[in-house]
Amino acid sequence: MRILLVKTSSLGDVIHNLPVASDLRRQFPDAVIDWCVEESFAEIPRLHPAVAEVIPVAIRRWRKSLVSRQTWREIGAFRKRLGAAHYDAVLDTQGLIKSGLVTFCAHGRCYGYAAEVAREPLASWFYDKTFVIPPNAHAVERNRWLSAAAFDYPVGLPLDYGIATPDLSFPWLIAPRHAVLLTATSRDDKLWEEDRWIAVARQLIERGLPPVLPSGSAVERQRAERIAAGAPGTIVAPPLRLRELAAVLGHAELAIGVDTGLVHFATALGVPTIALYTATDPALTGVLGTRHFRNLGGPGQSPAVADVMAAITQELQQ
Repeated sequence: MRILLVKTSSLGDVIHNLPVASDLRRQFPDAVIDWCVEESFAEIPRLHPAVAEVIPVAIRRWRKSLVSRQTWREIGAFRKRLGAAHYDAVLDTQGLIKSGLVTFCAHGRCYGYAAEVAREPLASWFYDKTFVIPPNAHAVERNRWLSAAAFDYPVGLPLDYGIATPDLSFPWLIAPRHAVLLTATSRDDKLWEEDRWIAVARQLIERGLPPVLPSGSAVERQRAERIAAGAPGTIVAPPLRLRELAAVLGHAELAIGVDTGLVHFATALGVPTIALYTATDPALTGVLGTRHFRNLGGPGQSPAVADVMAAITQELQQ
């Protein structure tokens, strides 16, 4: 059996789909499982040993230059590569028009969400068979239940993200122990106040657990540097690729972060994780793991420093 998984973006959504690859490997040990994903997130499914081939797509980049000949050459090359293989099944767990179009371009019987539960109902037009999966379930479980329905196997298999921490070391990270603070996110209303991060960082340093602050954009790095200035001993990480981030996260004793894909990355790597929610509902997209994890806050309920420190103390005592 040859299966294509379609989950293109974003980072958290791609991580939420990793257990689908684990479930399919458990049910079909000899299956060949490929995955189509946005090029910027391709390193995530490559970490999963059950994924044979990762097929990058560049919809985000192509949208910005649709009048370019190079863009259309790349689109043609992508369609040719995707169509070169015949799949017994193509599973779209994203439920968007863009993922539906990708699914439609592949050769094989296509499965996805029914119109009434898809994130974009028109996506269901691209599937040969659709399924009604409760939209109020956690994102990880929705993906897994859709796969179970499409391939007719039981739900309730043990949760397994299937990825392991890469064996990498960094000359700038010499502390024998560290925590990771994930302070950046895609929306300002998801951010946690900088003075609260500083308070947490100071207390972690007092406990001999210096925090590492990854950052991506210039704005994120400036925030990280302000937090580090307020808590001497904090480490502002240099720019890191996803595989390098996996190593930094995976070797941490603790990860604390706002609603961002990287906090789900930490959970998937089995790191004790505390997720802070200020504008979104953790019941639908909170961290969900196999080890110690905790979701604090919710829409309009920014977690207090005292609550975060109490959660940190409990995690470190486990």
